[in-house]
Amino acid sequence: MKPRYLGDVNLRQAIVRAVLRQEPGVDFRTAADAGLHGLDDPDVLAFAAQDRRILVTHDVRTMPSHFSDFLQTSQSPGVFLVPQTLSNAAAAEELVLLWCATEAEEWLDRIVYLPL
Repeated sequence: MKPRYLGDVNLRQAIVRAVLRQEPGVDFRTAADAGLHGLDDPDVLAFAAQDRRILVTHDVRTMPSHFSDFLQTSQSPGVFLVPQTLSNAAAAEELVLLWCATEAEEWLDRIVYLPL
């Protein structure tokens, strides 16, 4: 099964647009579409897990510890951390490459920094 993505509220929408422009087949749900505004990180992780989507976020500061705590009681489809310093084009290229070259199961319970 191909990875499905969920962008959290702090993910630049230009990245989502660039991914979908490069590969329209990517299933990339935005925070606005998912109604994530106002949710704290543990609830966002729970939503992503329930929806079976890899969370894509710029939150490299607090998300790793929340992810570690989340894994103590739950399974996660994974988290991709996108540093703010990574350009929109580079982030989109990485996400499209990962979508094309991997399966969703490869990212279970993993948190990774992009670019790989």
